[in-house]
Amino acid sequence: MPTAAERQAVVFLTAVAVLGGSVRVLQSRSLDQAVAQAASLSPEDQASATEELSRQVSAVEQAKGKKTSSKKKGPPSEPIDVNTADVEQLDALPRVGPALAARIVADRDSLGPFDSLDALQRVKGIGPALALGLSPYVTFSTGLRPLHVDTYRGRPP
Repeated sequence: MPTAAERQAVVFLTAVAVLGGSVRVLQSRSLDQAVAQAASLSPEDQASATEELSRQVSAVEQAKGKKTSSKKKGPPSEPIDVNTADVEQLDALPRVGPALAARIVADRDSLGPFDSLDALQRVKGIGPALALGLSPYVTFSTGLRPLHVDTYRGRPP
């Protein structure tokens, strides 16, 4: 004999299943009606309805903060100097996002400029694989070295 709690759980699960099925039926009916309505439109009306729908979708995506274009950022056309670049320029590098770009700038400001890909690896999030992948896209201008070598967090030079 089921307990009262078990009966309540069964009633609840049955109600959820019935409501879920009802929602699916209503959605399919409204979709069928929309398809039938679209089929009855002239080609010019179909084109304008499609354009209006795409504008509405773009507005919803922008409201949600999503980018409407799905293109990925490509590699920069010319090498970027890691020692002089700002966050936006570093963000243009492949596999470097805004957070990593900010860490690179913060590390450069606190410990001094980078002189090689090995020195760039002192930044958290940049390992040997990423440094090797960035090698065609970055350069290192000469500059002053950090005064305190003991603050260097990466591999020794």
